[in-house]
Amino acid sequence: MSGDEPAGVQDVHDIASALPEVTLGTSWGDKPTYKVRDKGFVIWRGEQRDAVDPETGALMEDVMAISVPGQQDKEALVADDSPFFTTPHFDRSPRTVLLRERDLPRLTRAELEEVLIDAWASRAPARLVREHLGR
Repeated sequence: MSGDEPAGVQDVHDIASALPEVTLGTSWGDKPTYKVRDKGFVIWRGEQRDAVDPETGALMEDVMAISVPGQQDKEALVADDSPFFTTPHFDRSPRTVLLRERDLPRLTRAELEEVLIDAWASRAPARLVREHLGR
């Protein structure tokens, strides 16, 4: 695998679960969540009133909330024609972007991996990040 392939849902699971000290649990009631030391960095949201498909008017059921290091990272990810987005509810959160499963193929696997590693690093203890990423 070169990393140039379009990303998919299985890539989210493969990449997130391969990161150090990651567990798959739940948050927000019963939503699947990848966590590092009990801090979620990828959380499936399910249908929420703030995320409406502009084409159909239906609530989006395939949305993931992904942690980012900070506001500048968020702004960079949601800019232009990116598959990442935010909603008025998440505008208040400088460290979270949203991504629909159906839009994953707009990213390469390598791009997704970079985002998920940054998400993990933004929630993992600094010492763990240094040990595994040298950051």
